[in-house]
Amino acid sequence: MKLFLKPYTLILIVLIAFSFTSCKEDKAITPVKIEFKKEGELTLFKGTTDTIIKVFNIEVAKTDYEIQTGLMYRDSMKDNQGMLFVFPEVRQRSFYMKNTRMPLDLIFFDHNKRIVSFQENAKPMDESGLPSNTPAQFVLELNAGMAQKLLLDVGDKMDYFEYILEK
Repeated sequence: MKLFLKPYTLILIVLIAFSFTSCKEDKAITPVKIEFKKEGELTLFKGTTDTIIKVFNIEVAKTDYEIQTGLMYRDSMKDNQGMLFVFPEVRQRSFYMKNTRMPLDLIFFDHNKRIVSFQENAKPMDESGLPSNTPAQFVLELNAGMAQKLLLDVGDKMDYFEYILEK
């Protein structure tokens, strides 16, 4: 005598068996804390006088992954820290604050490293677009309020250097 099961019955048996073998004890997931990693220094200058405004320790985002992740999943950043996004070409840019827990100022620079626009006090976790409104090649993210505190203007400049890190 041969036993034939309907396809639905066989699927139900497999699902029941799988549910018993895949049960795990619930464990709390501990979020990974992302520490700031100084990869260089960035200096902001007044555009009209070349006077140094402030020097920041920076992380540098160049790869697709680094650019897409940015400062996501971080709870805070010191006032002398920031993240510089370096793009290979000048074009319109747009950022958002998905999974970014702290408010930020975004400062957009052209290929000559001059400020071309700002997005100030970007709201944490907001997925609305934050456009450069003009072509940009570099974007600096700082704590919210820093652009106003430093009295930054369109035309101010930056220069930066990266450390050569061994992999």
